[in-house]
Amino acid sequence: MNVFEIKESIAMAMAAIKAHKMRAFLTVLGVFIGVTTVIAMVSIITGLNNSMSQQIESLGSNVIYVTKFEIGITFDEPSEEERNRKPITFEDAQAVRELCPSIGAVSPQNWGPGAKSIKYQNNKDSRFQLIGVVPDYEVVNNNFAAEGRFFTESDIKYRAMAVIIGQDVADVLFPNIDPIGKEVTLSGSNFSPKKVTVIGVMEKRPSILGESQNNFVLLPYGAFIKLYPEEKELLLIARPKSPELMDQAIDEIAQVMRIRRGVPSDKPNDFAISTQEDLMDMYRKITSAIYLVMVVISSIGLLVGGVGVMNIMLVSVTERTKEIGIRKAIGARKKDILWQFLIEAMTLSGSGGVLGIIIGLILGKIVAAVSPLSAGISLFWIILGFSFSVSVGLIFGIYPAYRAAKLDPIESLRYE
Repeated sequence: MNVFEIKESIAMAMAAIKAHKMRAFLTVLGVFIGVTTVIAMVSIITGLNNSMSQQIESLGSNVIYVTKFEIGITFDEPSEEERNRKPITFEDAQAVRELCPSIGAVSPQNWGPGAKSIKYQNNKDSRFQLIGVVPDYEVVNNNFAAEGRFFTESDIKYRAMAVIIGQDVADVLFPNIDPIGKEVTLSGSNFSPKKVTVIGVMEKRPSILGESQNNFVLLPYGAFIKLYPEEKELLLIARPKSPELMDQAIDEIAQVMRIRRGVPSDKPNDFAISTQEDLMDMYRKITSAIYLVMVVISSIGLLVGGVGVMNIMLVSVTERTKEIGIRKAIGARKKDILWQFLIEAMTLSGSGGVLGIIIGLILGKIVAAVSPLSAGISLFWIILGFSFSVSVGLIFGIYPAYRAAKLDPIESLRYE
């Protein structure tokens, strides 16, 4: 078929759709639902992926996490070896700092358990994390004090009763005044209320999946251990002196940790070393499961839509039998009739795909507007969604088109 014939077939298909709007809509409803599901879910997942990537990249490209267990999601019960693993301690962090020449900064971080609150005059906040940190926290986490100052080694050594607060805590306690130098009351389930001085406010960090990252209170690690002497286990985060030293730094950390924990040379690590890429891989595994569910749902919709397209095209062949006979009588070849009905089928399903893409994008934007979830537009998935919808018309339109092409012209002209 030439371009003119293709345009004519598409025009005839659009005329048939306009003539039977309800029938056409019900025919492509499955295609519409399948494509809408794909586009809406992909727009949300794409937005989440972009948001998560930005959050992880905001830490920099060379951060190393040392933990007791592998970072990830598992439904398996921990093995006996895993249950008996030693915790990651402050002494481990000191050893890594002193014995790993490729490491530029080490930040051991410990979270205080139990209900707690922080109060200034009549303002009180109880929705925050209490974290024990050291001066390297700023460099390792790429998060710096926006007001006041950060802790020094002296603050850690002498267990200074000082705090640095996140922006959300500052907004609650000090809505209209400068927080620096103010004395607040810090309370916890494990210790009696303590008077502490605010010496800094951290710069604001963007939310992750709608969850604020600014609800925290930082304590010098020495003061934290004074309040929580039983909390020995921590998260160890390290940063190499340069990105080029990443692999060397990981090897050095592994060697130091194995020696400290007495791991034999023929045994695997009884600790885990992870990077930001590992965090992204874990996140991709979660989203890949969502993609799988999405593909199954959309496949069912497309299959139902394909059956509908085949059914309506068979009806169309029957209704237009005489027309087919006339076209053959004036010189139309079998392939002309075949392509005419194939193009009509693809136009029909493609229309459902276009409508599904539009509604899917709108739904993604609505979800992003009314929830913490973000949304993004993926041109690849838009093209893929449209291609699948057109392919449904092509595949399920083959039999009706073949049946139309095989009709005998004489018998067709006699059909009433």
